[in-house]
Amino acid sequence: MNKILTGLLAAAMAATTCLAQKVPQPKSQKEVDALMAIQNAEDPDKRIAAVENLLLKFADTEFKGFALMAATDAARMKNDYEKILLYGERTLEIDPKSYTAMLAMAAVIAQRTREHDLDREEKLSRAEKLAKQAVDLVKSAPKMNPQIPDDQWALMKKDFDAQGHDALGMVAMSRKKYDVAAAEFRQAADGSGDPASMVRLGTALNSSAKYDEAIAIFDKVMAMTDIHPAVKQVAQAERVRAIQAKGAK
Repeated sequence: MNKILTGLLAAAMAATTCLAQKVPQPKSQKEVDALMAIQNAEDPDKRIAAVENLLLKFADTEFKGFALMAATDAARMKNDYEKILLYGERTLEIDPKSYTAMLAMAAVIAQRTREHDLDREEKLSRAEKLAKQAVDLVKSAPKMNPQIPDDQWALMKKDFDAQGHDALGMVAMSRKKYDVAAAEFRQAADGSGDPASMVRLGTALNSSAKYDEAIAIFDKVMAMTDIHPAVKQVAQAERVRAIQAKGAK
């Protein structure tokens, strides 16, 4: 996501914004320094602190949307549910078309919604709406930074699209619509190659009793190198479950 953050800052500093239709400008060298502190922060907590510093010291900054999105992404890296929603909502107040904020919020809402939550369907509907809006916006999204090569931007958009479908898959899984979930996860996995999306696809296939397909997906994940141990562990467990369920038929 650092490439995205860099692109957001470059776009904010060098390109026309969607809302103001003007090039945002820092008003002093101190504001420039505060902006660079956000981009160069070494960890999520320092990035959030740098964002709050900018907003506190430069309340009239024209880079508020960039800063809030940076905080949203930092909260996502921390897996901090409350702060993702807090900064995501604030980002959307500044930029209602911020698909990056929508994607972060959709994913965490879908992940954190539990079967017995009293507001379960309200949360799932919110996540679904955000993900669909983001997917639609990404289709015609202009480059974050005019300097990004066309082929690289196409890959970035493909990844954003995959994130949206991954969130929609999680919503469908929560609703126990396993075939719908599998279709969404397949689109996400095809678009990003993300092992986590592949594991979710396999899990959805398991839940649909499509064990051979699930096993094939888990075999691919298990053969991957340099993937997160937790993802590999889930893939292994789900593969065992698929084999056992297939043998019990």
